[in-house]
Amino acid sequence: MGTSVQVTPLCGVYSESPLSYLVTVDGFNFLMDCGWNDLFDPALLQPLSRVSSKVDAVLISHPDILHLGALPYAMKQLGLSAPVFATEPVYRLGLLTMYDYYLARKQISDNDLFTLDDIDSAFQNITRLTYSQNHHLSERGEGIVIAPNVAGHLLGGTIWKITKDGEEVIYAVDFNHRKERLLNGTVLDSFVRPAVLITDAYNALNNQLSKRQREQEFLETILKALRAEGNVLLPVDTAGRALELILTLEQYWAERHLTFPIFFLTNVSTSTIEYVKSFLEWMSDSIAKSFEHTRDNAFLLRNVTLIINKSELEKLSDVPKVVLASMGSLELGFSHDLFVEWATEAKNLVLFSEKGQFGTLARMLQADPPPKAVKVTMSKRVPLVGDELHAFEEEQNRLKKEAAVKASLVKEEELKSSRSSDNNVSDPMVIDSGTSHVPTDAASSRFFGYRDIIIDGFVPPATSVAPMFPFFENSAEWDDFGEVINPNDYVIKEDDMDQAMHGIGADLDSKLDEGSAHLLLDATPSKVVSNELTVHVKCALAYMDFEGRSDGRSIKSIISHVAPLKLVLVHGSAEATEHLKQYCSKQFYPHIYAPQIEETIDVTSDLCAYKVQLTEKLMSNVIFKKLGDYEIAWVDAEVGKSNGTLSLLPVSSTPPTHKSVLVGDLKLADFKQFLSGKGIQVELAGGVLHCGEYVTVRKVGDSSQKGGAAAQQVVIEGPLTEEYYKIRELLYSQFYLL
Repeated sequence: MGTSVQVTPLCGVYSESPLSYLVTVDGFNFLMDCGWNDLFDPALLQPLSRVSSKVDAVLISHPDILHLGALPYAMKQLGLSAPVFATEPVYRLGLLTMYDYYLARKQISDNDLFTLDDIDSAFQNITRLTYSQNHHLSERGEGIVIAPNVAGHLLGGTIWKITKDGEEVIYAVDFNHRKERLLNGTVLDSFVRPAVLITDAYNALNNQLSKRQREQEFLETILKALRAEGNVLLPVDTAGRALELILTLEQYWAERHLTFPIFFLTNVSTSTIEYVKSFLEWMSDSIAKSFEHTRDNAFLLRNVTLIINKSELEKLSDVPKVVLASMGSLELGFSHDLFVEWATEAKNLVLFSEKGQFGTLARMLQADPPPKAVKVTMSKRVPLVGDELHAFEEEQNRLKKEAAVKASLVKEEELKSSRSSDNNVSDPMVIDSGTSHVPTDAASSRFFGYRDIIIDGFVPPATSVAPMFPFFENSAEWDDFGEVINPNDYVIKEDDMDQAMHGIGADLDSKLDEGSAHLLLDATPSKVVSNELTVHVKCALAYMDFEGRSDGRSIKSIISHVAPLKLVLVHGSAEATEHLKQYCSKQFYPHIYAPQIEETIDVTSDLCAYKVQLTEKLMSNVIFKKLGDYEIAWVDAEVGKSNGTLSLLPVSSTPPTHKSVLVGDLKLADFKQFLSGKGIQVELAGGVLHCGEYVTVRKVGDSSQKGGAAAQQVVIEGPLTEEYYKIRELLYSQFYLL
């Protein structure tokens, strides 16, 4: 049997709910993402609560609420204590995302599901990895290797590859194959024939316009509203797709010399952009090359103003402007407040760049566009005054007194227990009571005069005769070179150094700008005042797909190319999931799964893998040939047993001859350059390489094989002339012959 793999969805199947899945590889439990939504409904986390204590490791794929929003709550309330793995941008931007949500919730609710300490504690537990970095797990995960790979979609977005005994489990959700201003496309299509592919059906029913068409329509719609003296509201996430939109607007404004103001409004906007400036190596090749040549950082924004307070917009109340405000759902945050203010005027525009989360105000408006009336709740945090403030202070003083009394009781109990333990401990220097002199009352009165003596200080228990300081025997091991030590005790871990440099979990000022830190640390007694309003929505409303996900046509093509042995579909509406499942079943796959919540499916590979030992007698006669960074050889051997293990032994008789094998991957464009360098006239047209006058070289796929593992043949055709044989010899030189 192959590596044992089971998949159990905890949230996010047959729906667009947050993502959370339990993947078990040979008994080791991975939690793939730990998402929540803007409604923060604890009912969504019930399946997670039943397995959280069994989780051995958490892998986070994207820095948004749908992928990591429940992490602080799960670690505080649900008993999740496993190590967490993510890329550096996912860690940094995810932390800021949680701060933004905490501040937004703090303004509208007294029921805190998690605190700042909970957020810091959860994120301190994250191990940061770089793309393609192989991380070997230990203890229960011995033999398992995890590696993050480029997903696109969001900065630092990850496709996780889990490898055990040569078999790969790929977790790829919310990926984007298109190259954008901010990010390169995914590398998912570089994987071929993994044992299991877990992917989403989110966009399976959608086919997008070209990037140029979408951007042109997007920008023209914004300009039309601005030129009509209207304001434009773009509800966005904290540090996700908002970055791509900022670059798009920044570049367009610079090219057209536009003067309409643009604002990026979140509780952590300045901190977000400051961090993003340091993530150039995680961005697209075009941004990296531009920085190399001009030393100009793409996020040195000249047309976008960063603000953390809505009051700063009031200074330009009469000026048409564009505001990118969090949150994208319109349920909370600055976008909610601006929508209530601007929705009543027909000249304004609310432009959604992604589908709203199910059950939110944004989703309702997208499904049923205005004009219409909607009910919204306006909440506001106000300082306590008068009797309320006095009552609050009295309650705080009472709680402090109770805490002090409780602490003193605990201290007294500890003192009593320490005395009782002293009474029970035998002293190695015990004086023989038979030889000790006990003074009589007369002698005592002679020497001391009075029996009632108050001693202030250490009073030895009555049962002890020789009080002394505690002594602990050194039980360290010694060898011929001295005391045996553990070198790891004296090594400063890289993570600890990084935390010390950045002040993680200690000083908020190191993570946030001054204004955001002030908001987080504000301890003024306050309360939340709420009232329900009916908003008559008259403004224009539009939805344009800037989610940065591959569309249905691309998803089908990529799955066909990757050709996994087993395919698991998650995260998508019921219609999209069934559509993709039926399509894949008809096209190329017999093993397709779409499990329900808490339904465990076994996707263990049908392949049988064996470990064999190469004997020294066999390897002494093998001739290796260099192939890039590797060496390869053809081996004829027999399988036998040596010392109870399977071994490859030399064949007992003369091995049969085998056909020559050409190893390599020919790229026609590279071969064209090679032939040109040899003085041969060559032209590449329609996938065919025309060499000289009559010779052609082309690649032909093997139609008998399906998926990305299909073999390709290189065909050379032409009359048997001297030129033909010369080109054939040069063609052979591009391969390794076995």
